[in-house]
Amino acid sequence: MSQDLMTMLNQAFEEATKLYQKRGFQRRVGFGKKPALVSVDLANAWTRPGNPFTCDQEQMDNEIIPGMQKLLKAFRAAKLPVIHVTTAYEITDRNAPFTDMGLWHNKIPVDAVNLADKELWAIDSRIAPVEGEYTLLKKRASSFHGTELAGILRANGVDTILVTGVTACACVRQTICDGIADGFRTIAVKECIGDRVPGAVAWNLFDIDAKFGDVESVDRCVDYLNTIGQSQS
Repeated sequence: MSQDLMTMLNQAFEEATKLYQKRGFQRRVGFGKKPALVSVDLANAWTRPGNPFTCDQEQMDNEIIPGMQKLLKAFRAAKLPVIHVTTAYEITDRNAPFTDMGLWHNKIPVDAVNLADKELWAIDSRIAPVEGEYTLLKKRASSFHGTELAGILRANGVDTILVTGVTACACVRQTICDGIADGFRTIAVKECIGDRVPGAVAWNLFDIDAKFGDVESVDRCVDYLNTIGQSQS
């Protein structure tokens, strides 16, 4: 992101913070007793070059993937739930009389992620699921909309979700909004959230922190997970 753009965004954030705090926004939802990791769309179509959905590769390789590796190590050590979310469609012919793409293909190229090409929607090998972790296939922006996610989390006693992935302005944001609406404490992991458009991550994280969840660093989240792991040992 250009320094000029970041400077302008920081100025906007400073003014918005004054307004929000004066009106009682930016409260803390806090960490709960049992977290799960919900990793949104960190699949090859988003994490690798050459796809319409490809995200910022510098951030992906130098921040998001390393941050995810830290989080996964902590979640696995504490034996806490991990859900990898991906997106793909079975009927990608836009002229078909029936398709699982709904109307979304009229706005964005979801037809590029065909269920038949598993490599596209497979979770990036650098953060691949291990035994005991769940991969959830969604069709819409939110990981909750029309999926089994909320039921799985409740059945496993989860009260907090640490949300990572892409994109900040769409699937991550919608997952966080639906997460808090469904009664989960929502934590956005700052270094593990990306996008395609300069400024989109910074603006959305600022707005999420004001209204829908707490934005926390990877290190802060790992400290929290380590504390839970110690209490269970």
